[in-house]
Amino acid sequence: MRLMVERTPTATIVVVEDEPAIADALAARLRAEGFTVEVAHDGARGVELCRRVQPDLVVLDVMLPGIDGHEVCRRIQRERAVPVLMLTALDAESDLLVGLGVGADDYMTKPFSQREFVARVRALLRRVQRAADQSSSRPIVAGPLTIDAARREIRRDGRLVHLTPTEFDLVHRLAQQPGIVFTREQLLEEVWGYAHGTAGERTVDSHVAAVRRKLGAEVLRTVQGIGYAFGAPAP
Repeated sequence: MRLMVERTPTATIVVVEDEPAIADALAARLRAEGFTVEVAHDGARGVELCRRVQPDLVVLDVMLPGIDGHEVCRRIQRERAVPVLMLTALDAESDLLVGLGVGADDYMTKPFSQREFVARVRALLRRVQRAADQSSSRPIVAGPLTIDAARREIRRDGRLVHLTPTEFDLVHRLAQQPGIVFTREQLLEEVWGYAHGTAGERTVDSHVAAVRRKLGAEVLRTVQGIGYAFGAPAP
């Protein structure tokens, strides 16, 4: 007699992609990995679906009919902080910066392998769990900055500064060891959760640039040819 073992989904994922073949392929692969998946084919339906389903992660295409992916990301993040993996056929630096600036946590350029896609999804979800595990951490105070892992908030001179989930994780990890230089590869592993070689260094550089715009250029110090270190800003 065969025993049927029910697989428990590890997370709910919303895929917002207007190309049916791509959407179906991504959804099928994610379901095969044990996830619950909902699909929307345009921006407006994607926003409504995220509001209704409250997913653990959103896979979001940039080029969507009606509301584009950047605006969808803004609206999703405004209502609820959720990890967003953006997909695009474009590879310009400006497109990457815009995507990260509106709250995306990661960015993949088409075409990409489904194996890497699943690896990115799992890495983002692991970070969410790791953030939950840090809920009892004491705030880090560095000059005018207060970094509160329990609330996932950063304040400068008492004023709340809005950071995306990835930006917060990057600052918090570096601030745990101020002055210590981390290579980009180390940050990809420790912040993004990627194994070596699964993501480019440009992802780290773009997030560092975004953090500096929000918290000040001196918060994350560049060590030429090596990587980045946390430096407490002047009051």
